[in-house]
Amino acid sequence: MFTQLPLHMADAARQAATLDILVNNAGISGDDKTPDQEDAGTFRRIYETNVFGVVAVTNAFLPALRRSARPRIVNISSGTGSLTWATDPQSRHWPGRYAAYRSSKTALNALTVFYARTLADDGIKVNALAPGLRRTDLNATAAASGGDPAEAAAGAVRLALLPDDGPTGEFFSWDATPVPW
Repeated sequence: MFTQLPLHMADAARQAATLDILVNNAGISGDDKTPDQEDAGTFRRIYETNVFGVVAVTNAFLPALRRSARPRIVNISSGTGSLTWATDPQSRHWPGRYAAYRSSKTALNALTVFYARTLADDGIKVNALAPGLRRTDLNATAAASGGDPAEAAAGAVRLALLPDDGPTGEFFSWDATPVPW
C-alpha cells in the first residue's frame, strides 16, 4: 500500500527548499477488461499507483511548492478518463475496456480539480494532461502505437510553464486542446 513514500522520496521532499514544477507521471495499466471481468485486486493495484501515489507525492512536496514563486503541478491523465467521452456512444472511448486503468484516471481528474481549488490561494496551478496514445511500455496497445512520446512531453512542459494568468483545474490534450471532464 502507498501509505507512505519510499524513504528516498520522503527525504527528497523534506530536503527540498523549493520546488517549481511537479509532474505526476507514474502510471500503470491493467488488462483489456471490462469492470465485470476484472478483479478487485487489480483495481487496488492500479489505484495504488495512479491515484494514491499522486496524493502521497503531491502532499509530500506541497511545502516546497508553496515556497516557489510560480509553482505548477501537472498530472498525467488520459483521455480515456474523460466521463464525457466515456458516456458518448460516438466516442472512441465509449467501450468500457481497461476499466481499472480508465477509472483510476477519472479519479485522478477529480483530484486535479480538488487540488486546483484547494491550492489556488497559494498560487499553485494544477492541471491534467491527456498525452494521447504513445509508444511506451504502458500496455501492448501503447507499445505498438506510433505516437511519439516527445509530443506528450511538450504538452507537459507547456502546462508546467504556464504564465501566472494561465488556467488551473483544467484538462488538456497534448496539443493544448481542452478535454471535457
